[in-house]
Amino acid sequence: MSGQTQPTPFGRIFPPNAAWLAQQPKEQILDPDLPIIDTHHHLWDRAGDRYLMNEFAADLATGHNVVATVFLQCHAMYRATGAPDMRPVGETEFVAGIAAMSDSGGYGTTRIGAGIVGFADLTLGDRVEPVLEAHVRAGGGRFRGVRHSAGWDASDVIGNSGAQMRPHLYQRPDFRAGLARLTSFGLSFDAWLFHPQLADIVDLARAFPGTNIVLGHVGGPLGYGPYAGKGDEVYASWKAAMTELARCPNVVVKLGGMMMRLAAFDYLAAARPPSSEELASLWRPYMETCIDLFGARRCMFESNFPVEKMGTGYATLWNAFKRIASGASGEEKRALFNDTASRAYRLD
Repeated sequence: MSGQTQPTPFGRIFPPNAAWLAQQPKEQILDPDLPIIDTHHHLWDRAGDRYLMNEFAADLATGHNVVATVFLQCHAMYRATGAPDMRPVGETEFVAGIAAMSDSGGYGTTRIGAGIVGFADLTLGDRVEPVLEAHVRAGGGRFRGVRHSAGWDASDVIGNSGAQMRPHLYQRPDFRAGLARLTSFGLSFDAWLFHPQLADIVDLARAFPGTNIVLGHVGGPLGYGPYAGKGDEVYASWKAAMTELARCPNVVVKLGGMMMRLAAFDYLAAARPPSSEELASLWRPYMETCIDLFGARRCMFESNFPVEKMGTGYATLWNAFKRIASGASGEEKRALFNDTASRAYRLD
């Protein structure tokens, strides 16, 4: 991957380079018995980029004690026909099938897809109810909530959550009507947006104190495009907003998903993948701040695989997280790696 002349397209997903990943230094698994719930991973079959049961099971088998996982929507296996609003239910059907395969025990001991977070267009307002009902039925007891991303930036370099994305999605009355329906089902809401937008999720959390909100990817700090070279400014802005958000007790934060947005490590230009110590040093300021602000009972680690696989292997990634949490007590570690996720996604 080294020797490139074009800027790395941070914010875009492409297949990982297996030969480059093979150069990552092998590490002893830290704290191998610590139970882990991987709170955020994807499964897909895209052109030249397959990440399905066998690929994920191979990563899970690299040494950490991952007891269960939560699948997050990624536009995988939507229905090709039928009402457009209902097509995302195909993704839940697909993952429920994968989860049933996992339950057979033939792919390892991890409960893959123990929780499923799908997509429903919450701007449908009250009309989202039959979509949610269909997801619940399709999930076979595993459907836990909806992610409706809102990532938007004025710069074309950043790469928004969707081609039609506009600012302030979470302020729209139609979106909020849909969120009210989601909450009435007892389902959680996974939020995803960029750090300059965090005021929107603060306002949403205050307006919906009864909604279980899960904020992904450490609140989306950006480090490329117009934010390149402005690390101190980005961190200060991010921290101020996250301090406000931490005052909302209905919000938990996922620690991870920083590889392609914070852009602290250039995985296309590097001669080899980073060690867990290197990753921990890059991400620790943000993740430790989250733990300080929200507490271990409101933070949980996520792999964001296979997206993070552009820059690291699975074993090294979780070693990095364990290094970041090394100063925590035993109870706090159990919360960060397992208990918060079990509670937030109702996996017991």
